[in-house]
Amino acid sequence: MKVVLVDYGAGNLLSISAALARAGADPVITTDPVEVREAPLAVIAGVGNLGSAARGLAQVANALRERADRSRPTLGICVGMQLLFEASEEGGSGLGLLRGPVRRLRARRVPHMGWNTVTVLRPSPLLEGVDGAAVYFAHSYAAEPADDVAVARVDHEESRLVAAVESGAVAGVQFHPERSAASGARVLENALRWSRSA
Repeated sequence: MKVVLVDYGAGNLLSISAALARAGADPVITTDPVEVREAPLAVIAGVGNLGSAARGLAQVANALRERADRSRPTLGICVGMQLLFEASEEGGSGLGLLRGPVRRLRARRVPHMGWNTVTVLRPSPLLEGVDGAAVYFAHSYAAEPADDVAVARVDHEESRLVAAVESGAVAGVQFHPERSAASGARVLENALRWSRSA
């Protein structure tokens, strides 16, 4: 199945592309708005600064919004999940596909980096089989959804953070499945099944 990885000029596209290929996808890295709009699954994978990522997404932002309007599956990973929201304290505006801000972590240790356990909050096709699994995080900011879209959480020191979101055909994970061993591979396999059934 064809999966487009949105190229915004930064990020870990090669590693997530390889992980998607292992999961059975045919990944294509692209900046073409038509490809982004029409693919069975679009993935926004990212690391780094949200403001820079948002500027890099400008030429495909409308295509991503059209996907959401047409209920075509879109998955955000790490900064890609944060880009699904409205704006970030890091600077820059997201796509506004989900309501709410992205805020800097309020914890002694920032960034939240390394392996941590996710708790699934309600049934989610994306997270089937990963409740209680350890996955890999690397972030200093986290989404604070205005609506009931959180499907998983993670505890970091005294903070309870949103680890995954899902709203119709829009979903995101704050962790890096491509760095999360068998649990991450399961999430990507689930994402492919989810997009086929949408």
